[in-house]
Amino acid sequence: MKKKLTAVFCIALSITAMAQSGTNSPYSQFGLGTLAPQSTGFNRGMNSLAYGFHESNQINFQNPASYSALDSLSFIFDAGVSLQMTNFEEKGRQKNANNGNIEYISAAFRAFKHVGVSFGLLPYTNVGYNYTSSNNINSKQNPSLEEPTYSNTFSGSGGLRQVYLGLGWEPIKGLSLGANIAYLWGELERIVINSYSDSYINTLSKTYSYDVRSYKVDFGLQYTHKISTKDAITLGLSYSLGHKLGSNAVCNIISKNSQTAVNDTTNYSIKDALKLPHVYGIGVMWNHNNRLKLGFDYQMQKWSDIEMPQFNVINNKASYTLEGGQLKDMQKFTFGGEYCKGDRYRGFFSRLHYRAGVSYSTPYIMINNQDGPKEISASIGLGIPIVNNYNHKSLLNVGAEWVNRSATGLINENMVRINIGLTFNERWFAKFKVR
Repeated sequence: MKKKLTAVFCIALSITAMAQSGTNSPYSQFGLGTLAPQSTGFNRGMNSLAYGFHESNQINFQNPASYSALDSLSFIFDAGVSLQMTNFEEKGRQKNANNGNIEYISAAFRAFKHVGVSFGLLPYTNVGYNYTSSNNINSKQNPSLEEPTYSNTFSGSGGLRQVYLGLGWEPIKGLSLGANIAYLWGELERIVINSYSDSYINTLSKTYSYDVRSYKVDFGLQYTHKISTKDAITLGLSYSLGHKLGSNAVCNIISKNSQTAVNDTTNYSIKDALKLPHVYGIGVMWNHNNRLKLGFDYQMQKWSDIEMPQFNVINNKASYTLEGGQLKDMQKFTFGGEYCKGDRYRGFFSRLHYRAGVSYSTPYIMINNQDGPKEISASIGLGIPIVNNYNHKSLLNVGAEWVNRSATGLINENMVRINIGLTFNERWFAKFKVR
């Protein structure tokens, strides 16, 4: 058993290390990047509804208290990938982009009575964009095709990843507590290049980089109350600790003259520049006869108290300092549910899990002193059972999600994301009798 667990974990590490950035969004140049969904395949079919789910055959790392419900006979291994197609629109101009990503890899099992354990890897933020804007230097005063032009090229890459270990415990019937402890790491790089068609004007490039090596801690609580023989309500609470990441922010500015081939480099650095926000979540789930499940989640991320590095030039004097007003508190509202007839002896379609969800999220970034894009999304999903002679609990989770990000006067994003997750639920801990 120890060898199997080690092998699974090593495979997870090697596969996730190869994952590329999961976004093409220009909005990922702000804050810590685009926030990645913190959910598995079955959650994503319900638009990441999670806080009240207390499942025995799924891994729900958004609320670690749920690990206490894990089946005592099974080892669960879950992995997911996504393919997303995005349309960007600004002032009537459109551009399409496609990309795919390994989303998460996780595993879970029951260690002791009423105690479940989970571990895995998943993204926290993604950075990935590349675009250019060009114009004449004096276009506002005397436009001319013969005037020198300038171009601003913006690009960025990287993201933050986390490897976590979680524990869920049910000390009292109906009441569960849990925690995830994660190692958070990654590199973020953003580059701005100002270049000119006139070779006598210097090309100026700014590189902003962050190297994160820190921790992340999440706590969860769930309480389930039976209201009838067939109905139960679960209340879920979640809290993520906000703290400094101990990461330095570095800004390198290079001025290059193509005539003389001379480069002038100036370095700026801010110690202990980045922070994680405090995150609060609450959710409620109604479970009818373990067939129909409907729930609502609310999440608050406290970004407004966090200062971010900012490069400024005032009166020909450059500075690189921490400034507030670049981020704001984010709120997310999610409603979703799942239906499964649940009779494994009545045919294939009676074992399918039908899922759907919608959500609305306020922005966490500010752009030019105005709110960044709000997000509206909707998803549908299907849990398809994988059945053989000894296993009827494994599932292929397939989901489609539509996401719209929009803000007045800014780029509008419409994205369709296909999520595929495979949940292996194997009976590793069963004892067999030989007759």
